[in-house]
Amino acid sequence: MIPTLVRDAPSDTAPAVSELLPGEGFAVLDITGHWAWGYCLSDRRVGYVEAIELTDPLPVTHVVVEANAPIQPNRDPLSPPLSSLPMGSRLTGKVHGAMVMIEGGYVPLSYLHAVGEVEADAATVAQRMIGAHWLAGGRTCRGIDCSGLVQLALQLCGVDCPRDVDMQRSLGEPIPARSGLKRGDIVFCGNVVGLMVDDQLVVHVSETLGRVTVEPLHCIGELLERRRVSI
Repeated sequence: MIPTLVRDAPSDTAPAVSELLPGEGFAVLDITGHWAWGYCLSDRRVGYVEAIELTDPLPVTHVVVEANAPIQPNRDPLSPPLSSLPMGSRLTGKVHGAMVMIEGGYVPLSYLHAVGEVEADAATVAQRMIGAHWLAGGRTCRGIDCSGLVQLALQLCGVDCPRDVDMQRSLGEPIPARSGLKRGDIVFCGNVVGLMVDDQLVVHVSETLGRVTVEPLHCIGELLERRRVSI
């Protein structure tokens, strides 16, 4: 159960446009060699994935809400993890005490929400990813881009969020210039998008620093647009 990059052409060297998280669905429209062409069911992002990485979908019971959730070999929470699952992963499992049993191990419930349960604050979700490295097309703590961070945070809050920056500009409602910014507002500075932590600070993926960080808004460029989404 590992993330799968979605590329803009059927090649290992083609640029990544997104990333399919474990448990997310992908609609296959065509097969070219060992590549499947189609779209991600969570956001309709079109691209190519390696067909061998696709599996039949299962009913989702839980979603990972922390940056990384350990998969442990048994129900002992102190047992060394076998591997891990990134935020946003969809799981199929059965609750056993404080753990969810999935194929391949056990995941602590403290890292999960039951399907349908949502987060209340997108900025809080985004801040859990602080320190994650920048990666074009990425959507996990192992590598993420600015629009991927905003999408992941909003999706866990129950907001249907598109994948790309230009489409995210249609989210919610514009904030009048005379109004101040507040926590959770979406800000666009050129091709960079982030979420306000308060009226001055923004959590975003800094390509300069190469990671998710919190900075004063003026540090990421000229503010071009700001929008507010109801959660």
